[in-house]
Amino acid sequence: MKIIAVFILILSGISFAQSNQNSNLLKLQNSITSNNNYFNAQKIDNVKLSFAPAKKNAGVAILLSFLLPGMGEMYADSYSSGKYFTVAEAGLWGIYLGMNTYSNWQKDRYKSYAASSAGVNNSGKDADFYANVGAYLSIDEYNNSMALEGNFNQMYNTQTHYWNWQTNNDRKAYRSMWTSGEQAHNNLRFVIGALLLNRVISAINAVRLVSAYNKNLSSELGWNVSIGVQNYETLPTQINFNFQTNL
Repeated sequence: MKIIAVFILILSGISFAQSNQNSNLLKLQNSITSNNNYFNAQKIDNVKLSFAPAKKNAGVAILLSFLLPGMGEMYADSYSSGKYFTVAEAGLWGIYLGMNTYSNWQKDRYKSYAASSAGVNNSGKDADFYANVGAYLSIDEYNNSMALEGNFNQMYNTQTHYWNWQTNNDRKAYRSMWTSGEQAHNNLRFVIGALLLNRVISAINAVRLVSAYNKNLSSELGWNVSIGVQNYETLPTQINFNFQTNL
């Protein structure tokens, strides 16, 4: 009887172990199935990358050319021609500053000469007064001329606008300095005109280069890249990679 009892006990233990093993295998199988379903249910959107050369804007090129000639050409990727406009701009500004400095120097010079040689008081005098100082020997000669012409409102006060050249040569020396200074000052307008013209020509050239640049885009390469991930229940995960070019 003891032998039979021991045999029954052994059979019960084996049966219990097999039952536990089957239960664990079932749990593992359910876990794997659940994970497969999770990965199969996931969807990953495609990742797309693209590149294409951007067109240039003619308005931006014009604005840059007016700010500084040559910059519009640089914007159009063609500074090889734009550099000449930049050099011209620098040269014209150099001329302007030089002529303006010379004009101011001559102005100070003839005013100082008029004060020392003709007794002129330079306080509060306008450009017309200095022109008349060089045209007449004295204020009396000038006032008499205005009176004869009937231009009484143009006559000067002898106390505030007095001048009297000792000799005609002194007046001519003053007149020469005055003329030189005025010519230099007037020539500044031509330099300013050249600065504006340089900008206009640079803007026109920049627009032309931008147009050529945009036309060349049709022959340049553009590309698109698409990357996607696909999962299958019975197959390994696949990665799709597409590369497309367009002209």
